[in-house]
Amino acid sequence: MQISDTSSKDSILHQVSLTTVRIASVHRVTGETDVQVTVNLDGTGKCHAATGIPFLDHMLHQISSHGLIDLDVQAKGDWEIDDHHTNEDVGITLGQALHQALGDRKGIVRFGNFLAPLDEALIQVALDFSGRPHLSYGLEIPTQRVGSYDTQLVREFFVALVNHSQMTLHIRQLDGINSHHIIEATFKAFARAMRMATEVDPRRAGTIPSSKGVL
Repeated sequence: MQISDTSSKDSILHQVSLTTVRIASVHRVTGETDVQVTVNLDGTGKCHAATGIPFLDHMLHQISSHGLIDLDVQAKGDWEIDDHHTNEDVGITLGQALHQALGDRKGIVRFGNFLAPLDEALIQVALDFSGRPHLSYGLEIPTQRVGSYDTQLVREFFVALVNHSQMTLHIRQLDGINSHHIIEATFKAFARAMRMATEVDPRRAGTIPSSKGVL
């Protein structure tokens, strides 16, 4: 009987994971905003977020903490008008940084899903780093604002993120009546689903996670 040397395989996988750097930094400047994002997909959940939008900073911390990615987001925008441009451009720049950090996406799990409760709120997120941008958005947020944050901007953030990271993202609200709980549970579920999808699959051995051989 031939016994496989799993310890040797684990050692090889560990060496590969150490030599593969999945870090990206993107600086995006427009006539409306100046956004700098750095992301480390193999981080420990460290986050520095200063977007000028306190609630968005809070949500970025959820992505970092529950996704176990290191995230630095610095933004300046035309806040005197409203938060729309800054919120959207942070989503765009974060999406671009994720896309760059993933590279050719060899060896990743690719798919992720998570069901996150937060008190009465229950949110399901499923995503696929497919290379095909698509958002299916099923949130029903009962109030127009959480603090000073316009809750319509949640969808705009994810639209921007999806288009520029080239992921398919489905968000479903199964329960919830408190706007803050609904939104925060969404970001937590997204973070955990993304963590699952971006993990290195030891059985992939650095191959593209697609039957077509390309994403």
